[in-house]
Amino acid sequence: MQIPWIRGRVAAQAHVGVPEGTVEEEYGREGFFGAYAHLYRKNAPVNWTRIEGPMKPRAYDTRGLEATAGGLSGDWPLSRTGLLENQDVRIDMAVLAAPMPFFFRNADADELLFVHDGRGRMETDFGPLSYEPSDYLLVPRGTTYRLAPSTPSRVLCVSSRSALGLPDRGILGQHALFDPAVLRVPTPGDGTTALPNADGEHELRVLQGGEMTHVYYPFSPIETVGWKGTLAPMQLNVRDIRPVTSERYHLPPPAHATFVAGGVVVCTFLPRPLENGDPAALKVPFYHANIDYDEVLFYHAGEFFSRTGIAPGMLTFHPQGIHHGPQPGASERAAKATRTEEVAVMIDTRAPLRPLSGAAHLEIDGYWKSWRSPALNDKGGRP
Repeated sequence: MQIPWIRGRVAAQAHVGVPEGTVEEEYGREGFFGAYAHLYRKNAPVNWTRIEGPMKPRAYDTRGLEATAGGLSGDWPLSRTGLLENQDVRIDMAVLAAPMPFFFRNADADELLFVHDGRGRMETDFGPLSYEPSDYLLVPRGTTYRLAPSTPSRVLCVSSRSALGLPDRGILGQHALFDPAVLRVPTPGDGTTALPNADGEHELRVLQGGEMTHVYYPFSPIETVGWKGTLAPMQLNVRDIRPVTSERYHLPPPAHATFVAGGVVVCTFLPRPLENGDPAALKVPFYHANIDYDEVLFYHAGEFFSRTGIAPGMLTFHPQGIHHGPQPGASERAAKATRTEEVAVMIDTRAPLRPLSGAAHLEIDGYWKSWRSPALNDKGGRP
């Protein structure tokens, strides 16, 4: 443990009793785990007049995504719209309205699917799993699977080139956040509802190196009758996650980590009590600059008390090196609140993400202005 230096007017403890007339900013390394400093500023570091250049906060309204020809025909890879990407991870939003007429295997990446809306069935090498809204479906690289929606399904897709797994809970113990026993894995059973093509074959499409290979079988490629081991698709619904909370201190995002991989962390923000045990404790996220991680938030359900103008189905992107935190009025709104009712998925990436051109039509123009004081917005951005 390093003993911190203290200079000037500061809070005795982080996020509690911020000096009057100041705002607190956390400047830290390694995603809240490394060296840090708390800066107490006279003005919020997000109250900018202009941002010029490519690196700015962005927001996307994925509610505008309609089922494409791929989604209407059950073509799972083509149903996806790429939002953001780096060398470690790709983030897509998919709308699948019909059962897949083929099987699929991603040989490039683990896939974490979050079901925003829709119901159906995922058929795999290991057996089937029925899915519903708020389900995570973790599909290890190389797993053969097929999605058969019973209702049109909107799915957030995180593809990770390194293996996704569960985080170490440390001193909280292995049952923190959720008991591993609530994880569901498939059981071989009734195989597949997929029918062979006109030639009596079942098609398997394999993605490797960004290219698709088509393999054909005279039988179903997922006719497994049994399996054993420590590697399998997993299913987790957010209702089975029990978030860690503190009555007197605002916990940083890693306290809500659900899945981790090399270069990416996935957290789940859920309804929970706010910091009601100390009137001086911050109830809203503190201002911070992402030094080592980009931050993506997908808003799934509920009310998002630190953001205005945000609705379920929207996604925000805050790049490394640009401050973010609560928007104007959030602290005042939170002062009387006793709990938050939001459900959101956060994706933090070590390497900077690139916005993909195919999602440009979903971007919300002027999102970067949403932190500024109303007076600046009324004047068109200039003081």
